[in-house]
Amino acid sequence: MEANPPPEPDENVENSGDAAQAPAVKPRALPFSNWWPLAIGALSGILLRLIFSGEPGGAYAAMDAAFVYLVPIAVGAVTVYVAETKQRRAWSYYVWGPMVANALFVLGTMAMLIEGLICVIIILPLFCALGALGGVVMGAICRATRRRRQAVYSFAALPVLLGFLPTNGADYQRIGTIERTVVVEASAQQVWRQIHDARDIRPEEVGHAWMYRIGVPLPIAGVTQKTPTGFVRKVSMGKSIHFDQVAVEWKENRYVRWTYRFEKDSFPPNALDDHVTIGGHYFDLLDTAYTLTPTGAHTTKLSITMHYRVSTQFNWYADAVATFLIGNFQEVILDFYRRRSQQAS
Repeated sequence: MEANPPPEPDENVENSGDAAQAPAVKPRALPFSNWWPLAIGALSGILLRLIFSGEPGGAYAAMDAAFVYLVPIAVGAVTVYVAETKQRRAWSYYVWGPMVANALFVLGTMAMLIEGLICVIIILPLFCALGALGGVVMGAICRATRRRRQAVYSFAALPVLLGFLPTNGADYQRIGTIERTVVVEASAQQVWRQIHDARDIRPEEVGHAWMYRIGVPLPIAGVTQKTPTGFVRKVSMGKSIHFDQVAVEWKENRYVRWTYRFEKDSFPPNALDDHVTIGGHYFDLLDTAYTLTPTGAHTTKLSITMHYRVSTQFNWYADAVATFLIGNFQEVILDFYRRRSQQAS
């Protein structure tokens, strides 16, 4: 018959000779046969996510630093605490257990339709890393003191307490610029034509860009029209996304710069995750410019420059993600125009 788990130690007794008093149990790595600590850790994260359901920029917003930094740490701490009440765990468990629990937590929010695929993929690496940190700290506490229950309560309560604090209108805005260039074996006029008349875009032409791989709907067309107020490029994408690119600078066959214009129905519900919607509280594309420089009779240097905004309390991470995704998109779209221009020549 299996022995009962050891009772919770007296929290009021100082830890003197704890290692000597603990039963000699051989440490083991992550026990996939026992998922209770992982499940309880993941459930604690989901509960905290439900608390952090406030409006962007307000108290208990899911993009608040108190949630992004402290909740995965709390999930890691809860996971290790629950596991340690049954048996001493190895240091490797303090790392991998919380990482798995945080992965289950994030995937659980997606299954409950709280978060979308894009946000899950973007935030998962950060949450796993922070979860491992919380697990190691909690593991060290379990080995060094008997006050483990107070410690885990503190881990869980801290994000709730700090999430209520106002941001006091703090400006977390960061403006970034990304530029890429490609050489096209076609005339500037031909390249210009392809930029302003991109129809019937096939998934195999652009679908390998990482932003589309993680869930952003694929583009369908981008066609420039002359309107009474100037040139406007009509962009349509999957899931009924549509918006305008308004030309604010225009030099025929040489240069165009667009700003973005969105309507109330530009992004239908569930077309994009709320946290990454263009023009939203946390992210925006400010403008896009194409520069065409003839380098020969039938050769053109095509450059794209994009300005974007990220406005989070963890811009060091959000900006790195935006730089990677936008830079990769630019490389793919330039190659798209290169191939279409050369095929049309």
